[in-house]
Amino acid sequence: MKVVIVGAGAVGTQLAMQLIDEKKDVVLIERDPEQARLASNRLDCMVITDQGNSVQVLRDAGTAEADFFVAVTDNDEVNLISCALVESEFSVPCKIARVRNIDYSSSGLAQRNFLGIDYIVNPEIVAAESIIRTIEHGAVSDIVLFDQSSTQMRHLTVEERSIFANRTLAEIGRDVDVPFLVAIILRNDEFMIPAGQTRIEPGDLLYLVATEDHFDRLYQRIGKPKAEIRKIVIVGGGKVGQRVATFLLEDKRPANIIGRLLRAATARRRYSVKIVDRDYARCKELSQMLSDALVIHADVSDEGVFEEEHFANSDLIVAVTGNQELNLIAAVYAKSIGIRRSIALVNKTNYTRIASQLGVDVPVSIKNSMVNSILRIVRRGNVRSVHSIANGELEVMDIRVDMQSIASGTAIRDLKLPRDTLIVSLLRKGETRVPDGAQTLEGGDRVIVISRRESIEPLQQLFTGPA
Repeated sequence: MKVVIVGAGAVGTQLAMQLIDEKKDVVLIERDPEQARLASNRLDCMVITDQGNSVQVLRDAGTAEADFFVAVTDNDEVNLISCALVESEFSVPCKIARVRNIDYSSSGLAQRNFLGIDYIVNPEIVAAESIIRTIEHGAVSDIVLFDQSSTQMRHLTVEERSIFANRTLAEIGRDVDVPFLVAIILRNDEFMIPAGQTRIEPGDLLYLVATEDHFDRLYQRIGKPKAEIRKIVIVGGGKVGQRVATFLLEDKRPANIIGRLLRAATARRRYSVKIVDRDYARCKELSQMLSDALVIHADVSDEGVFEEEHFANSDLIVAVTGNQELNLIAAVYAKSIGIRRSIALVNKTNYTRIASQLGVDVPVSIKNSMVNSILRIVRRGNVRSVHSIANGELEVMDIRVDMQSIASGTAIRDLKLPRDTLIVSLLRKGETRVPDGAQTLEGGDRVIVISRRESIEPLQQLFTGPA
């Protein structure tokens, strides 16, 4: 597979790095000489220092032989024009454009194959959808969902007084009467796939796998019970904050006569939303767009704002300003004054771990969300990327077992799985189960697998290649 990427920023570089590790043929185009130099030093691929919206540059990059063309520069117009040129000059099966302007990405142009673009990916929309998903599940932690499966994956930072701290997984399993699996442990920026005698230490970041009901029971046991979220404070009225608020305030009942009667009869909405922003003009816009929200013109970094606006009786704070440090501070301070749950938007991947250590319930990384979204498109077919862990070193994959593959009819313990590979869930005929080594796989099964990103190709051969 060949992938041509325009833009060597954080998203383009991370995307290229993960695809290179999967033995994909990657060409990176970056107009900024310094960015191109940094990318060339970090990545084992061709890096072209030039404009991505030039037909000759695209030809030099080998776009004619590409399976995917991905434009992820910080300039919407460059991304759109690059894809249009590729559509007009080359026969690339799939073209993906990063578009920040909400008007472009939400206007329906993408659905009509505008300019030949197959997928438009908007970072703010992707981040907002991640936030909305966590709110719908109680904002206890971030959450990874799997299609058609009741299995979920969430993270947990182990505190000093946690029932997990300084105990082995076997000891924890005996005392916690809840079925769950610790799939990955991140410790000092290193990951491990644990065994029963692995001892959990304070500060460890655990990735847990269980069903939603079992997660509710587990979090109840560790002192983070799922609570009703109704009163929400959104700090930051930018595109992410606006989209989250719009979703929370949207009445999803049908627009027929019954729906109208229900809306008229219901005085209270599900959520009460306050939006705080320091830009007065933006506050006026939000007040007109979101009449059911209380829009407050204030700077949360000013002393006393939380107390003056009586935020302490809120259930959740969602900090989504353009300043990730401010988001972390606002989320941590909110927890200290009694707000039960917190979500903070960050740009740098390593800030997600810092946020968890500071007690932020759900850190959301724009970069990770974007890369995961694009990888789900690129990895089509029987092997689909769902989520990246450990700065992209590990991948969570949804794999369909082919009837003619090596894995079909073979017990898991007899499979020659790549190192650091774990099968955490199996879906068969609508039933989800946590498999053990004796479980025999069948064609048509779907398995959730965690493995190193360089193991994706061997796994594809194992589960979908011919026996």
